Parts: sequence; C-alpha cells; structure tokens
Amino acid sequence: MPAPSSDPRHDEPSLTAWVNHLEDRCPAHRWEVIDGGVVASPQRDGPHARALTRIVRRFVAAGLDDGETEVLQGVGLSLPTGREDFAVPDLAVVNADIDEHLVGHKSYDSACFRLVLEVTAENRGADLGAKVAAYAEAKVPVYVVVDRKRQRLHVLTDPVDSEYATHRFHSPGQQVTLPASIGAKVTLDVAEILTAGRAKRTPGQS
Repeated sequence: MPAPSSDPRHDEPSLTAWVNHLEDRCPAHRWEVIDGGVVASPQRDGPHARALTRIVRRFVAAGLDDGETEVLQGVGLSLPTGREDFAVPDLAVVNADIDEHLVGHKSYDSACFRLVLEVTAENRGADLGAKVAAYAEAKVPVYVVVDRKRQRLHVLTDPVDSEYATHRFHSPGQQVTLPASIGAKVTLDVAEILTAGRAKRTPGQS
C-alpha cells in the first residue's frame, strides 16, 4: 500500500493522512491524534465491552438517548491542542444536533460533548494522563474513567486550562451520581461496572 500523500504545505505527510493510512492497514485498532502524536489502541476485549454495556443501559434508562441528547460510542471529538488533534472516547453523551458540527477528521466540535467516558485497556496511561489534559482543554464538562487495573471509577469535572479542578475516585461499594449537566440524573454502581470489566472465571480456573 502506498505511503500517505504529503500535505503541500509541509515536507512530511499530514497526521490526518497518516491516520487514514493506518486505519486502512490496521482497521481493528482505534487511532487518535493527541497533542500532536498518533495514539493507537488495540481491539477491546469482552470485559471492556461488557463494562460499557452496563453503563449504556443506565444512560439509556435515564432518557439520555432521546430528545436533546444521544449516547454514542466511538465518535471523534476535535481537540484544541493541535490543528489535526482528535480523540475517540469509548462513550459519550452528546447534543442531539451533533451531525451539524463535523469539523475535522471524522470528529465533531467539542462543544457538543456533555460527557466522555473511557474504560481502561492497555493504554491506561493515556486515559489518566494525556487525555485528561486534552479533554480539559476541550472544555468537556465531565470525564469519567473506569480504571480496571486499580479498580476505581474516576469522575473529573470543572475543566480549567489543561486540567480538571475536581477529580474524585470511587471504589466498589459506592454509588456515584453524575452531574446533572449531562442532561439527566444517572447513578452508577461502581462494583457493578468494575465487576463487568473483569474476565469471567470458568470452572477449573484458579
């Protein structure tokens, strides 16, 4: 397959061209551009998808997938950190008119996003590092991280510059009510979500 074509304004191919090239070569991966660097996330496993399903059920039951908002998976969010920067959160609560606000490489204006959520995988460091800064700079009001490794659910709110002024983490046994700004009252059972995010043991496994 040929290498991506160069941006006529630069000697090197544009990041968007590289992402298009990589998506063609490795479609099972999720490709993002964060702070000027290409970030790859491998195909998710079953427990990752199961945790997302538990959360989607709560959001849909609260009415967030009707009327003024929608609940979407894998939709691109344009970032202000670079001309070609964009992220693809695992889950988002967005304004219902999002289709009118496509601004970049399969990505939409960050003002459409009321909440973004990530379930950690191999790229846990990005979810709790670079993406915190990126989503804060994009002024996403609520960022939720399901940290499967540390068995915590993080809720970050009040973005200021490149960080969130409020960052709380919650452990199994706690119930977490998300900010009303997302459009409805949603309470998450931390244990339910973290348990769903663990691989199920089969008979004979230790």
